[in-house]
Order: sequence, then C-alpha cells, then structure tokens
Amino acid sequence: MGFIKVVKNKAYFKRYQVKFKRRRQAKTDYHARKRLVIQDKNKYKTPKYRFVVRITNKDIICQIFSADITHDVCMLAAYAHELPRYGVKVGLTNYSAAYCTGLLLARRVNKKLGLDYEGVEEVDGEDFNVEADPEGSAPFRALMDVGLRRTTTGARIFGALKGACDGGLDIPHSDRRFPGTEDSPKGYVGNPETHKEYIFGNHIKEYMESLIEDDEEAYNKQFSKYIAAGIGPDEIEDMYAKCHETIRADPFVKRDPLDKGHWGKRDEPKPTEFPKKQWQQQKISKKQRAGRVRQKLKNLLK
Repeated sequence: MGFIKVVKNKAYFKRYQVKFKRRRQAKTDYHARKRLVIQDKNKYKTPKYRFVVRITNKDIICQIFSADITHDVCMLAAYAHELPRYGVKVGLTNYSAAYCTGLLLARRVNKKLGLDYEGVEEVDGEDFNVEADPEGSAPFRALMDVGLRRTTTGARIFGALKGACDGGLDIPHSDRRFPGTEDSPKGYVGNPETHKEYIFGNHIKEYMESLIEDDEEAYNKQFSKYIAAGIGPDEIEDMYAKCHETIRADPFVKRDPLDKGHWGKRDEPKPTEFPKKQWQQQKISKKQRAGRVRQKLKNLLK
C-alpha cells in the first residue's frame, strides 16, 4: 500500500471530546473506577467502600473511601510514617511495612465501628477470609483499589491487602498474587511459608546477611539507618512481631508532643493556650480621643 495521509477534517474537530482532567494527567483509571464506585439503585445511598493503597517513595498510604455525588469521602486512613509509634523506625516502604499499615487500618476500622472481628490469631501466611457471625454484625466489606499500580506477583499493595484481611476486614481476593505463588498443572498455588517470611521481613534479613559477607562497605551504606537504630539481621523478625502486637493492643496511639516528623524533635511541646486577640477596638469617649491627640502632638514636638 502507498502512503495514506490522515486528514482530520472539520467533522472530526466538531465531534472531539476532551478527556477528563485526571485521565489527561494519567492519575485515574476511569474504566476501573466506574466498576468500583457504581452502586445498585436498590441500596438507597448505602456507601460502597474501597480499600485504597497508594505507595510513594517514602510512605505507604492505606485509606477507606466511599464515593459521593460530588467527591470521595475518606472514612479512615493509616500511614507507614506512623509505624515508629509502634516500634518500626526504619524500612517504612518494604513489604513488611505494607502489611503493618494494612493491619493498622483494619484494627482502626473495627475499633471505630465496634466490630468484634479480630482476624488472624497467629500470622502464618495462610490465605484468610473473615467469616461473618450469623448472630452478630457483618464484617466491614471493602473492595481493593490498586489505582494505576501493576498487579504483579509479590507487589507491596498485596502486603497491605493481607494485613487488612488478617486484621478482620472482608476484602474479596485470592492468594494468586502473594509472594511465593507458583504455577502448577492445577493452576496457581500459594506458598504460605514464603509469604510468612515476607511478612516478618526475613527477605530483608537474608539480604543483610549476604551483604555483610560479600561487601560490608555496601552494607554500611545501604543499611545506615538500621545500624544507627541498632537493628541487625537478628532483630528484624522480633521488631515486626512486636509491631503487630502493639497495633492490636491500641491502633490509635497518639503522636509524641515533641515529635516533628521528618524534622526531628521539638525542645518543648507546642503551646495549647494562646492569648485572645481583640479584633475590634473598644470605643473610647471624645475626651479620651482628644487626650490621645494631645499626647501624639507632644511626642512629635520632642
């Protein structure tokens, strides 16, 4: 075939429709969002909740959202930068931290709503789906919202999903994309032992040990924050185990008054009482105004 020039005529431009702004910015997949948000008409404004996981360079964000007519409503949220309150001070963006963040959000939701679903008693890496109590309230149900993330096997978003499910939330899923999943003649089969190692940070421990043996200089450079915090390969598993216990004991631990986040510590707590401001001056008499004018004139003459 010869070269065919594509001519965009007047009819093309008259019918051209600009895409949504967040589609142009490559921030929202509206094809997926429509299926996550649209609710049946006979639900009568019952919220349809989404378990939203977003991962940045320095943080992991887990949120529970529902869609309103004009905007999304955030019910609760949990962040990886909150984990230092629960004993995890380093490695806030790995798979184990994602699990802790999902667990933290699940425990907050159940505590806020007064639900008795505790989830997994002992973390073993097995696939877990919460079972509803026929005599009590149903478990909190939400749909997984991965955004624009690739759903590859072993991705950190599934660590947050596993933490939320182990914490007692009802999120429909399968174990196909968890770490250690293998392809077999019967289909994809999960590996709970491998998954448990990722939950407790044993993959980090193995990498640290290999670096110590092969290249200690690279180990000191890559794990400098671990070394400063006094955390070696043998302390990794205990750190995450204690974090799980602390989260279950109290998911609403408040921030230290002296904490400034990434900027270190304050010398003193922030003040809670401030002097009252007088936005309107009190009225004064004519005699007082005349006295103020005389005083100003005297000051000028000096």
